[in-house]
Amino acid sequence: MTDAADAEWTVARHLADKPDFAIALYHRFIEMVEAVGPFTYAVSKSTITLKGKRRGFAGAHPVQSGLRGYFDLQRVVSDARISSSAPFSNRLFVHYFRIESADQLDHRFAEWLREAYAVGNGAHIR
Repeated sequence: MTDAADAEWTVARHLADKPDFAIALYHRFIEMVEAVGPFTYAVSKSTITLKGKRRGFAGAHPVQSGLRGYFDLQRVVSDARISSSAPFSNRLFVHYFRIESADQLDHRFAEWLREAYAVGNGAHIR
């Protein structure tokens, strides 16, 4: 049986009681994705997932030390912000990231989000 409180996860609930700088990082992350194109939210207890026309492509949630999340790419990238990456399918790799300061949400990170957004719209099945 599902507890009613578990069924009511919202963006606001994820932001509650988090440090201001972590909330600011989350909002900057969302702005970066909004600059790429429209998406929908799927909010669960573990994360705030961003979905394209075909599938979820990224997700994030603020934590005490900053922002944690993931994005799906058709290739593996290596960077200090990426804590781990693993095959999700034959054509996709999930990348888990840790962001602790606004300067880490740079042009390179924006490019990864553009690539992930394309995955959310089906680029990996073409």
